[in-house]
Amino acid sequence: MEFNNLLDALNQNKPLLALVYVIISFIAAFIIDQIFIRVFRAIVKKSQTSLDDQIVEVLHKPLYYSILFFGLNISIKLLDLPEVAIYSIAGGLKTLIIIMWSFALFRAFIILIEWFSRRTDKLPFIQAKTIPLFENLGKIIIFLLCVYFVMVSWDIDVTAWVASAGILSVVIGFAAKDTLGNLFAGIFIMADSPYKEGDYINLDTGERGFVRHIGIRSTRILTRDAVEITIPNSVIATSKIINESGGYSEQERIRITLGVAYGTKIEKAKGIMYNIAIDSENVINDPEPRVRFRTFGDSGLNLQLLAWIDKPEKRGLVIDELSTKIYNAFNEEKIEIPFPQRTVHIKKTDI
Repeated sequence: MEFNNLLDALNQNKPLLALVYVIISFIAAFIIDQIFIRVFRAIVKKSQTSLDDQIVEVLHKPLYYSILFFGLNISIKLLDLPEVAIYSIAGGLKTLIIIMWSFALFRAFIILIEWFSRRTDKLPFIQAKTIPLFENLGKIIIFLLCVYFVMVSWDIDVTAWVASAGILSVVIGFAAKDTLGNLFAGIFIMADSPYKEGDYINLDTGERGFVRHIGIRSTRILTRDAVEITIPNSVIATSKIINESGGYSEQERIRITLGVAYGTKIEKAKGIMYNIAIDSENVINDPEPRVRFRTFGDSGLNLQLLAWIDKPEKRGLVIDELSTKIYNAFNEEKIEIPFPQRTVHIKKTDI
């Protein structure tokens, strides 16, 4: 009976009832927040990373204030205030909640991005150098969502705004299609890893050299002429890439093909070529150099030297060295290197 009288008294005294709701909101928010913290911390203790703890730490405060503001919103509606005042206060509380959750989600997003950047085996395209890009994308997306929900909380029709934003996005997309193409290509290159900094690559567009820097928009290559070339990532993404530093090791096989005259002792010529390769400091002996008799040519017998080098950038140097030594050795041994000849017979006619 006394409890019913108390309820009747509260119903008749709306300011007092509103105060009771506020007190209950504080208590409920505190209890739920503590349960959330204790339960989830007990769960995340079983994990081997601190990621879960950081996420819980970020999200529990917005949860607390969401419950508190929900109770305050109910309390305000119990007061005999003008509709404009109730509308303004309720809209303001909803806006505060949305902003708090936006900041919390962005912080959680940054924590996740940084965690993944330290574990490239999970998401290879998330690296230290791409964190600023993803941070900016996260800011834009969360900001747009925040604006959308704030407008909805104030009962603003967002249909026209969404349509305008869609048209604006299309215009911006056409205007910046090359830049966006380079950005996405850069992300895919980092994810796929067809090459890395320090590799010696060759593109089908003709560029060749050491990769000095892999950026979001472009890749920089240092050529053998000590000239640095900046290539848009969209160009590289559509090119055939030969990574001469890739594979199991940087070792690369070179080929030197030349002919000897018919009548030459094949074993002697092959032995000279083999000895020159095996004695060169720039040729590695494992795998061992080999000399092969390839074809019968129009002017001579075609032999080919196969040798391995430890660095792809030495290709030109080693081919020059071996070719010079082979030519000189053949001259000393009187081994003829044939060249195409044409005999012209002139027939005299009586005029």
